[in-house]
Amino acid sequence: MSWFESLVLGLVQGLTEFLPISSSAHLRLTAAFSGWHDPGAAFTAITQIGTEAAVLIYFRQDIGRIVSAWFRSLRDREARRDHDAKMGWLVIVGSIPIGVLGVALKDHIEGPFRDLRVTATMLIVVGVVIGVADRLAERASEAAERPVEGGGRPSGGGGRHRLRRPKDLTHLGIRDGLIFGLCQAMALVPGVSRSGATISGGLFMGYRREAAARYSFLLAIPAVLASGLFELKDAAEGSHVSWGPTFLATVIAFVCGYAVIAWFMKFISTKSFMPFVWYRIALGLIILGLITTGVLSPHAADV
Repeated sequence: MSWFESLVLGLVQGLTEFLPISSSAHLRLTAAFSGWHDPGAAFTAITQIGTEAAVLIYFRQDIGRIVSAWFRSLRDREARRDHDAKMGWLVIVGSIPIGVLGVALKDHIEGPFRDLRVTATMLIVVGVVIGVADRLAERASEAAERPVEGGGRPSGGGGRHRLRRPKDLTHLGIRDGLIFGLCQAMALVPGVSRSGATISGGLFMGYRREAAARYSFLLAIPAVLASGLFELKDAAEGSHVSWGPTFLATVIAFVCGYAVIAWFMKFISTKSFMPFVWYRIALGLIILGLITTGVLSPHAADV
């Protein structure tokens, strides 16, 4: 890998990791369209350490409270009732699915899952899922805020999902934590998007966009750091990673990732996910069209 490739791929990783458009898909596609070799799952995992460092800094106050409360809960039964202590346990619980499936499907993640036809299909399918989840969440929020005669909140019509007030993270329990975790595990397939899958899962369960996004980012920390360190260990034992360019890409991903988190958390508080949905669907269709016409190979980085 050249220094220029690492510069571009680091930018792509940082710009797309926290958006619901799949960073792994964009790394794979950037290499394919540029005629470069597939950067591979190891490069993706290692550069994600940079973006997760951005999460650690951006949410440092939340993380500090959660870690402190979690350790107190180990020796103080009363402290286990604290919301931050519960969040610590729920991050652990939610990380179980991706940990198990990541080890079980490692060969598929580094092989068949990187087929561009799979990536394009996941971009489209998950894009539609995000769109449906976003629309349901918007209707639920509108129904919860709409005044009714005599005061209070609306109490009828519109379906079960629309009648619930959007939930925040104080409503999170083991069941919801595991569902979030299963959604996150879907991102092992390029094209799914870790944030897209977990946030849409949270929206289907009735959580506010900001709450779903915050837990999504916190939940990613153990999984991404573990994956990156695992790949680092494997890479140290071999010679298949260009260390200088990979380190540069990781630093660039950190800087861009921090800026994207700050922007994204403000964006989702007032805006819809639909721009990302249409982008995913359009990109997926373009890729399938290029593969069908023979312009793009689904397996190699040859254009």
